[in-house]
Amino acid sequence: MSKIKVHIINLKNDITIEKNISLKEILKECNFDRDFLVAKVDNIEKDLNFIVKNSCNVEFLDIKTKQGYKAYQRSVMFIMLAAVNKVLGSKRVVWVEHTLNNNFICRIKNFELERKQIEDIKSEMERMIRENVLIEKFQLPISEAEEIFERNNLINCKKELKYIKATNVTIYKIGEYYDYLYGSMVISAGYIKNFDIEKYQNGFILKIQAQNNPENLNGYVKGSKISSVFSEYNRWSEIMKTEAVCSLNDAICNGKIKELILIAEALQEKKIAQIADLIYKSGKKFIFVAGPSSSGKTTFAKRLSIQLKVIGIKPHMISLDDYYKNRKDIPFEADGSKNYENITTLKIERFNEDLLKLKKGEEVETCLYDFITGEEKPYGKKIKLEKGEVLIIEGIHGLNDELTPKIEDKDKFKIYISALTQLNIDEHNRISTTDSRLIRRIVRDHFFRGFSINNTIEMWPKVLKGEEDNIFPYQENADVIFNSALIYELCVLKVYAEPLLFSVDKAEGVYTEAKRLLNMLNSFLAINPEDIPNNSLIREFIGGSCFE
Repeated sequence: MSKIKVHIINLKNDITIEKNISLKEILKECNFDRDFLVAKVDNIEKDLNFIVKNSCNVEFLDIKTKQGYKAYQRSVMFIMLAAVNKVLGSKRVVWVEHTLNNNFICRIKNFELERKQIEDIKSEMERMIRENVLIEKFQLPISEAEEIFERNNLINCKKELKYIKATNVTIYKIGEYYDYLYGSMVISAGYIKNFDIEKYQNGFILKIQAQNNPENLNGYVKGSKISSVFSEYNRWSEIMKTEAVCSLNDAICNGKIKELILIAEALQEKKIAQIADLIYKSGKKFIFVAGPSSSGKTTFAKRLSIQLKVIGIKPHMISLDDYYKNRKDIPFEADGSKNYENITTLKIERFNEDLLKLKKGEEVETCLYDFITGEEKPYGKKIKLEKGEVLIIEGIHGLNDELTPKIEDKDKFKIYISALTQLNIDEHNRISTTDSRLIRRIVRDHFFRGFSINNTIEMWPKVLKGEEDNIFPYQENADVIFNSALIYELCVLKVYAEPLLFSVDKAEGVYTEAKRLLNMLNSFLAINPEDIPNNSLIREFIGGSCFE
């Protein structure tokens, strides 16, 4: 048999192997003692059954990598869906609604699981893992896939196939259960080491192994405010009859998308007005607006200002970015970089002094930071809070009480904002809030900040790490949470993002991520950007905002 050379990135070395052997067999030849789940072959994600036919570069991925962890999550979910099908039958369809600290929140419509049924589902999952049941992957014609989804009562899965630009579709099978999931999975159930399933609200939570601590499962906050926001968004989806992407695409095809856009925008505006009313009733002077990257904080703060003016409150606005220390005074990290997202990079003492003076009715001249020189400008913004006036402070550390040690809680109203996407592609394939924000950022960075798509995707893991350290631990401190996700937004962002994603070369390190995002956007039909109102929060990312 003919030989080929394969460069194993994990080993930084080439090996010579026979043609037409699987990645799983290559792992054996390399004598790896780590639990690899999937791999990248020439930058394209593959499962371990993939047959290597030509010389290539291979990188094996374990649970500590982003792609490996997603494959692990997806595989646990697939096993759970098969177990529910076995225990309850195909009439009971699981909706995978959202994640909570990397765990999956699920429910079955019009049906509440009993604890015994949850125990039976867990036992069936454990059996499949113990017996190392194979997870098979194959291509089927669209017509055959439709028949499978019809049998399993996966109505949205079946409808979504109408919008697939292909003649075949990838189907996964475990035991007698078939499903359609986006992305690679492990090749058998025995790769799953740790999970749990327990009752949660009117559904259940599928707890996943922690990425960096395989002995532990991801924790979660019971009764979290974030979960209540997802529930609210779910009600909004039901109002608009768009719980899945196929319904959104149907609205575009039927000429009803303009009305849906207006309803989505009206629901957000109503929520902003309600927040303004809460601020008025609270009597608090300092309004903190915090949230992760690409949440739409700037437009939200401006729209909130308008609603406050409607009820007789005059708002002033400042950004915590203006309270950065001079660049030369920010210490270097261990890797030689400077972490500008750490709270210690702010002039906390000066910020608190300014707030105390404002509370007393004194005039202050706030800081003003020059991002080009990396130093404070000599003249800031002069502000004095009169009766009926408030200060809106926008910045990532707004919910962290270490920012305002000298300010009492009775003077602080805290708002957390994030794009908490609830829209599903179908019953089992959800769209993560992180992906929605990344698409927003890719578009904004390219058109308004001069960053290439490669730079944006490369920087994203560091952005997420900063959010995990500085934002997410404090989100439950908020007095109110605003969901900036718009149900139609990926249909319009697609217009701008797709050409950028297609421009990524296969040889580039970010290609795998770009390809994954393209696959997600492939499910959406496009919307004409001209149909978007000029005060929409999404205008912050695509341009044309009346607030610019």
